[in-house]
Amino acid sequence: VQLQASGGGLVQAGGSLTLSCAASGRTSGNYRMAWFRQAPGKEREFVASISRSTAATYYTDSVKGRFTISRDNAKNTVYLQMNSLKPEDTAVYYCALSNVFTTTQQLYHYWGQGTLVTVSS
Repeated sequence: VQLQASGGGLVQAGGSLTLSCAASGRTSGNYRMAWFRQAPGKEREFVASISRSTAATYYTDSVKGRFTISRDNAKNTVYLQMNSLKPEDTAVYYCALSNVFTTTQQLYHYWGQGTLVTVSS
């Protein structure tokens, strides 16, 4: 499985940005796609995840009400719509794939290359 993340960039605080993650390879069956992020000097943290089959979503508290994760199974693509962005959202965002419902990054065995989101104040 290969994951290709895109959509990062520079945005002002309060603005919006949409990230995409396209999966290729052996992507059949049920799995969860997630977004993680790593801010400068900090550890990578879970942001949101979605089930491929049920579209059930899960968010970390800091992004609830601002970020929306969605998927297009026909395109094997997951999106992260980010609204009301804050400077503290600045990070490299990674998409990842797991066979289980988890926020633990060690249980995600496939990772995209990361895309940088910079939110200016």
